[in-house]
Amino acid sequence: MAQLVVRNVENSVKERLQRRARRNGRSMEEEVRDILRAAVHKEESTPAGGLGTELAALFPKSGPDFVVEEFRGDDLEPPNFDE
Repeated sequence: MAQLVVRNVENSVKERLQRRARRNGRSMEEEVRDILRAAVHKEESTPAGGLGTELAALFPKSGPDFVVEEFRGDDLEPPNFDE
């Protein structure tokens, strides 16, 4: 297994890591390993294109010529709020 040395970590960050490790019942070293694993896993599972790409994938037939079939030929009238 590889080793990693991180220098110049702010004292406040180190203290928060120690508290987090205590809360999770593990050593600070194991806590840091878990944080690194989660960060890498999240990066790998996040789509590279972002939210717009995800939304476009949900509607593959959409585009400038796409027509929503159920509205074709229906006369839509705005709601009446006078009541």
